[in-house]
Amino acid sequence: MQELLSSTLIVALAEMGDKTQLLALLLAVRFKKPVPIILAILAATLINHGISALLGQWITEVVNPLWLVWILAFGFIGMAFWMLIPDELEDETASIKRWQKYGVFGTTFILFFLAEIGDKTQIATVGLAAKYDSIVLVTIGTTLGMLIANVPAVLIGDKFANRLPIAAIHKVSALIFLILGIATLVTYYFF
Repeated sequence: MQELLSSTLIVALAEMGDKTQLLALLLAVRFKKPVPIILAILAATLINHGISALLGQWITEVVNPLWLVWILAFGFIGMAFWMLIPDELEDETASIKRWQKYGVFGTTFILFFLAEIGDKTQIATVGLAAKYDSIVLVTIGTTLGMLIANVPAVLIGDKFANRLPIAAIHKVSALIFLILGIATLVTYYFF
């Protein structure tokens, strides 16, 4: 259960102000059809994070456990610093127009899936799956975290986004990643 709760919380916080949340806002404002946007975000995240969790699990099988502890610890600590760098969404108008022929669901699915590649939440999913050794619970948790952050953005649009204390949320997320990194080392060496 800790795998699910930790994955949900970490990704929900990491997603606040992230480029995919900004993309969700942009798509909501452009299409004004929240249900297909939310369903596409769900589908794209399940696939992307499922693959990421599989990768995280595979890494635990091929990397020496001692090296894995250090990789995970420094990965989480690196994520802490990365959280302090705010994301910006480039002008996505051209991308939306290019994929718009696939409808609201298709456009959202494609753009969201592509935007998640190499994103903080995808990398966090790899690390969480390696740490917790649970593909299913980590995938469900990280997907829930994405939905917790993005569904309100889609439903309320840009009116709500300006009221969130994004800088404070990023600092809390950075602190959580830092604690995870330190806890990974402490747990391995002392427990």
